[in-house]
Amino acid sequence: MDINNNTILSNYGDVLLPIEVQEILHIGRNAVYKCLADGTIKSIRISGKYRIPKLYLAEFMYGDDFNSLINGEQ
Repeated sequence: MDINNNTILSNYGDVLLPIEVQEILHIGRNAVYKCLADGTIKSIRISGKYRIPKLYLAEFMYGDDFNSLINGEQ
């Protein structure tokens, strides 16, 4: 599955900032940071700043359906 063909995520780079996650999910700043802090949305911290690979956000958004596609399951 090519997540760059997804219309929601296609306008964004491969690594997202928290503000971009806000825009995509239509949720507030505090909600985004809570999800990042508790691991609901996987992320990477670089110099104390959150970075979210597009793959991690797609996994959060599509859950088991996404994992099945990535693993080649029908």
